[in-house]
Parts: sequence; C-alpha cells; structure tokens
Amino acid sequence: MSQSITREAALRVALAARELGEVPVRDLVSALAERLDLPLTEAKLKTVTVADLQVILQGDDVVETGTPKDQLKQAVRLLWGEGVAHSDLPAVAVYADGDLPAVAVYADGDLPAVAVYADGDLPGSIRVACASNNGELLDGHFGSCERFLIYQVSPAEARLIDLRPTPEADQAEDRNVARAALINDCQVVYVQSIGGPATAKVVRAGVHPVKIGAGGTARDTLVQLQRALNSPPPWLARIMGVEAGSLAKFVAAAEGAEA
Repeated sequence: MSQSITREAALRVALAARELGEVPVRDLVSALAERLDLPLTEAKLKTVTVADLQVILQGDDVVETGTPKDQLKQAVRLLWGEGVAHSDLPAVAVYADGDLPAVAVYADGDLPAVAVYADGDLPGSIRVACASNNGELLDGHFGSCERFLIYQVSPAEARLIDLRPTPEADQAEDRNVARAALINDCQVVYVQSIGGPATAKVVRAGVHPVKIGAGGTARDTLVQLQRALNSPPPWLARIMGVEAGSLAKFVAAAEGAEA
C-alpha cells in the first residue's frame, strides 16, 4: 500500500483527524482519497481548503456538521504541514558530531528529540518498538496504536531514532501483517496488549512481542530492558545472539573444571 499514502501525508492526516475530534483516521484517509485520488501526497494535501474539508466531512458523514470553523482551519493547516513539527509527537533534532543534540524546540518541554543513528553508534544494542498513541507513552494495542516509537537500546543509552505512523499499514488487506512489516527491523516490540493471531504474525516477522499491561512511559520500560542487557535472560540472549546471563555461572564453573 506504499502507493496509497506517503508517510508524511499519513502523519498530517492523523494530526488533522485528532484536531477534528472523534474522527477515525481511516475514514478521513478514505474521504480525502476519494476527493483527491490516490496516492495521497503532501502536494495534494496542500491543495485542501476549509470549504473542501467541510464538503468532505459532511458528504461522507465522517463527523457531525457544524464543526467549528477554527477547528476546520487548524485541521487544514495540519494537512498542509503547518504546525506538524510542534505537535505533541517527538520532534526531530540534528545531532552535532554524532554525540550531543543541538537545541530543539518542542510543544512540551519534556518530549525528547528523535535522534540520528548510524549503525555501530551504540555497541551491544538492540532495536525496540513501542506501541504508542500519545507522546512518548507506551499506551497502545498492537493492532490499533497510532504509531510505533523506535528506539536503539544499549546498556548505556536508549535513543529514540524513529517515529512510524500506522495509518498506511491499516489500509492493507491484513493490517497485522502490515504493522509487523513496519517494525520488522526491530528485535522486540512492547505493547499494552496484542491478540493471538497478531502475535503469530509478529513472531513470523522476526520480532519478539512483550506485553506491558500497565503501560506507562516507554522510557521506564526501556530502563528495565537496559539493566537486562548486561545479564540477559534466555529469551533476550537469543535475540542478542549471546549467552544467557542466567547460564553464565554454570559456564564459568565448567571452564574452571576444565582448567
């Protein structure tokens, strides 16, 4: 479905839907696609006017008529790409010399920047996805979360390196397969919940699903993972391709006996 909507356009539509209230992203995508034709691109979204949006919403019964004009205007601005960088999604920052981030401005000061990452930056690290609907919270169901936060995690650092919206995947015939493909470069995905069939598809994509029913912030969960990386349990050791920390004492004893 890569020809149906670009990643940037999907983010704009998701933010516009949120601005309009209880508007399902899928319905807004469908309505815009019917009016603008596929593929939905940033250039096409840039042509949408307030009048267009009123016709789209009223004609397709996506929302009740009478949506305040200020909301419509703001939704149109988001479709144009204005203000997207100042949403409550993690902002993109540029890293100088690959170590410390340059100054960045966020809508909320407690949101971290998405950082540049190159292979080898974090030795001994793994890639982790977190299902999220808000900011940097781990508060999403695998099959319905708005986006996946992607981290590169080592014992010393957990770096947010990407943000992957899910609206495009949800247009696929099998949304769970498409969502799994969206994170198939990760070794682990943290979710609040996930169904059995979806679990099988995630595992088939080479990703290990972990349920954190209590949710919370992604960072808190990743701190626990960082501690485990130093002495990984068997399931994590398999992912890392190293020896399980729980077996280390037995290996040491065996080596001592051989000596």
